[in-house]
Amino acid sequence: MKTRLFSSTAIKKVANSARVVGAAATFVLLAGCASGPHANPADPFEPFNRGVTRFNDTVDEAVLVPVATAYVRVLPSMVRTGVSNFFGNLGDVWSFANSVAQLKLQNSAETFMRVNVNTFFGLGGLLDVATEAGIDRHEEDFGQTLGRWGVGAGPYVVLPIFGPSTLRDTAALPVDRAGGIVSNMHDVAWRNSLSFLDAVDTRAKYLRAGRLLDDAALDKYTFTRDAFLQHRRNDVYDGNPPDDENGK
Repeated sequence: MKTRLFSSTAIKKVANSARVVGAAATFVLLAGCASGPHANPADPFEPFNRGVTRFNDTVDEAVLVPVATAYVRVLPSMVRTGVSNFFGNLGDVWSFANSVAQLKLQNSAETFMRVNVNTFFGLGGLLDVATEAGIDRHEEDFGQTLGRWGVGAGPYVVLPIFGPSTLRDTAALPVDRAGGIVSNMHDVAWRNSLSFLDAVDTRAKYLRAGRLLDDAALDKYTFTRDAFLQHRRNDVYDGNPPDDENGK
């Protein structure tokens, strides 16, 4: 009965996430019809993507930036580091699963050790003892797993709220969300609170970088797109992408 209930709950979560991502993907495909003949091959949905980027920037400036700024001012750096370590440790669990799926044996072993060391000796992950001990973090997600097994990145996509992505990563998003520990919490209040705290903590890390980007980039959209695509390509190939431009 418990197994059946868990499976049903997991399926519902995947389905709900899939609806959100599916709707966004549908808008993207529709927007692609409006793309001009000289569209960037990596970004055929640029008109739509720029519109979503403007929406995301508005939400960011109205909600996340003020909250993240207050978060930085109110909480000492030691507390914020503990929060980052805690969510990093939770993320390592899903990274371990994807490392195993990619048959990266060394990464899997190191990530498994990280989770255990930080959980048992780092006060549940508040302290990053593993990094101090020289155990590297290997961040992996299902989009990288798909790329590892030959699924191409596809066009660049900007999702409402979620931000920069690719068609492959958009398809992988429901699985990533279903595999996250926080998203699997049954207590809705705790789940939502932790998800919001994670988002605020992540945004707080990039407050300074965001201001520098606003000041330096002639076209913030283009700069962000190119940096994101290069970063994801490096992620899939563990920092050693092939020379050809037709890779994942």
